[in-house]
Amino acid sequence: MKVTIYDVAKKAGVSIATVSKVINNTGNMRESTRQRVKEVMEELNYYPNVLASALMGKGTKTIGFLVQDISNPFFSQLAKVIEDRVHEKGFNVFISSTDDDEVKEKKYIELMEQKQVDGFIVSSTYKNKDILKNLIERDLPLIMLTQDDPELNVSKVSIDDFKGGYEATSHLLQNGHRKIAIIAEKLSNSSDKRLEGYLSALKTYDVQVNKDLIIRINPSIENGMKSLNMLLKLAREYRPTGIFACNEQLAIGVMLAAREHGIQIPNELSLVGFDDTILATTTVPRLTTIAQPIEEMGRKTVDLLIEEIESGVSKQERVLFNPQLIIRETTGRVQNNY
Repeated sequence: MKVTIYDVAKKAGVSIATVSKVINNTGNMRESTRQRVKEVMEELNYYPNVLASALMGKGTKTIGFLVQDISNPFFSQLAKVIEDRVHEKGFNVFISSTDDDEVKEKKYIELMEQKQVDGFIVSSTYKNKDILKNLIERDLPLIMLTQDDPELNVSKVSIDDFKGGYEATSHLLQNGHRKIAIIAEKLSNSSDKRLEGYLSALKTYDVQVNKDLIIRINPSIENGMKSLNMLLKLAREYRPTGIFACNEQLAIGVMLAAREHGIQIPNELSLVGFDDTILATTTVPRLTTIAQPIEEMGRKTVDLLIEEIESGVSKQERVLFNPQLIIRETTGRVQNNY
C-alpha cells in the first residue's frame, strides 16, 4: 500500500501542513517537531512526489549543475561547495560533467529538464550556446559560474581573470624574468582574459611579445608536460625562464616534465599556476599560484540562483571576485638559463 502525506502526519501527530513545511524546508516550528516528521518519513519510506509538485507550480527544489570537467580539482572542489550550499538551502542538485562535449551538453540539459529542475548553474565552456539561449528565452533561471559570456543575458559569477593573468605575469617580471611563456586553455573565455592580462603586464614592463612563448592547449596534466616539451625545442636563448600556466593541471604537467628533463624549479625555471586547489600545496616544491575564492564563489552562485527561482525575476547581476597571488616555492629571481 502506498504511503501518503496523510499517513506521515497521523503517525507523527502533526498536521498535513506541518509535514509539507518539513518537506519544503519552510515555516517556523520546533526543531524537535521537524526532526520527528523526518524520522517518520524515513520509517514509513515516504518520498514526496517532486514531479507532482512541479506540475502544481510548486517546483521540485532541485538545481542542475553542469561542470566542465569534474576530474579537474578546481571543479570538484567547486561542486562540493555548491552541493553543500544547495542542501543548506533545502534543495537538491544534479551534477553533470560535460567534458567540453557538445553531445553531452545537449543530453544533460534535456535530462535535467525532464527532471523538472528549477534552475541551472553552468560552469562549462558551452559550445552550443543556442541551447542556453533557449533556456533563457523560456525564463528558466540560469547562472553562469566562472564563464562571463557577454552573449548571454543572465547573472554571472566569476573571478577577475584579466587581473589574475596580470598579477601572475607581473610577479615573474618583478623577479627579473623577461622570457615568460604562457600556457592557456583553448576555447576558454576565462583563459582569453588571463592571456590579455599576461600581454598587458608585458606591455607595462616594455617586454616584447614572443608568439612562440604563447601556447593554447586543452587543460590536462599530460598537455602541461607536452607544452614544456614544446618550449624546450626552442633555441636556448629563447627558452622561457618563467611560465604562467592558466590552470593547475597544466602547471603540474610542467613540473613533471621539468623533473624528467632535470630542470630545477625554481632555480632554473619559475612557475605560476592558477586556481589554488589542493594540488597547489601538495606538490614539491609547493606551487605559487593565483587563488580563486572557491568557497565564496560557489555559495554566492547558489544564493543568487535560489533568489531568482523564488522571486521569478532574473537580476542579470555580474559578481566579480578578486584573485589573490599566493607566493610559495616555485618562483624566484631569474638565474642562468637551463
